[in-house]
Amino acid sequence: MAKPELTRKTETEVEDSSSLKGTLASVFILGIILIATWAGVYTLFLDRS
Repeated sequence: MAKPELTRKTETEVEDSSSLKGTLASVFILGIILIATWAGVYTLFLDRS
């Protein structure tokens, strides 16, 4: 039977925080789109009632 190796070392790479700037910008853009869509539908609802 094969023995599992328990002494295997795994190295984790630490990414710098600059890679998250694109993610933050994407979330803000998506939030702005959602808020603008909601405001447009709400305005349309108020206009038609």
